[in-house]
Amino acid sequence: MIEVLAYSKEKGFQELSIEQLREVDWDWYWVDFSEPTENEVIHLEKTFDFHPLAIEDCLHGLQRPKLDYYDDHTFFVVHSVHPKTLEREEIDVFLGKCSIVTFHKEKNSPLEQAKQVVKRSKQFDRVDEYYIFHQILDKVVDHYFPLIYTIEDHINEIEDNTKDLSMEKLLEALFDRRSELLTLRQTIHPMRDLLYRILNTSHLEGVFERREYFADIHDHLIKVADMVASNREMTQDIRDSYLSLNSHETNRTMQILTVISVIFMPLTFIVGVYGMNFVNMPELEAEYGYFAVRGVMLAVAIGMFFRFKNKGWFD
Repeated sequence: MIEVLAYSKEKGFQELSIEQLREVDWDWYWVDFSEPTENEVIHLEKTFDFHPLAIEDCLHGLQRPKLDYYDDHTFFVVHSVHPKTLEREEIDVFLGKCSIVTFHKEKNSPLEQAKQVVKRSKQFDRVDEYYIFHQILDKVVDHYFPLIYTIEDHINEIEDNTKDLSMEKLLEALFDRRSELLTLRQTIHPMRDLLYRILNTSHLEGVFERREYFADIHDHLIKVADMVASNREMTQDIRDSYLSLNSHETNRTMQILTVISVIFMPLTFIVGVYGMNFVNMPELEAEYGYFAVRGVMLAVAIGMFFRFKNKGWFD
């Protein structure tokens, strides 16, 4: 689907078809290719005459966020994130004089929100291609924050263990959150680098005129990158705490089993001695030999128990 928004002082703001685009000398126009068909993709070359390398980047795979300069337009690759799967979604932007063309293979919420902002604008004469470009970047970056907040809430639930889950379930959920944070980091860091390049280029005069607005987006990217790093550190601390606790519980169990084994070792020795059934064992014919041996065994067990208790092994 191709959606065209355009404005001129004579015609005002209009939504029109791509065939009508050349009928008027528009002050600015925005053409959005959303889930385009093969016949619609042809317009990138036939109607707008974009550079073949830029068109190739649109059609082939997921490109890293970047900007390329061409004779009559600048090409940008921007990444948004799917709110459920956290998969990266590519938005390609062709920024020209009085024009902006966006291309994306999936429906994109940030772009739709940017369109609504433009459509609701009451001063279309102040809108231009850089204003629209700023709105697109702003909405894309704003969509990162709810994802981070959701992951942060899940991490807090894991830390508090409000659902009383087992250690295995907690660690499994924790590693899932770490994987999600890694996915976001792989999206946010390249976007931060892209904004840095946009702010420091001398080729985009419209960015210089709105530098404080684009700098605000860059600040948001720095903030969200710091949040990702902070939450990854938190997951690492929680993981280390759980592993330490698990190791402590294992050591505690081994300690108790060791104490029990040590207590029974002399008892087993005594039983083994009197289980040899030799004929000339003097104690076998003693009247109170059995009770004496049982008493010795009990005394040894009690003595060793209190010995270990005094050492703090049962604390």
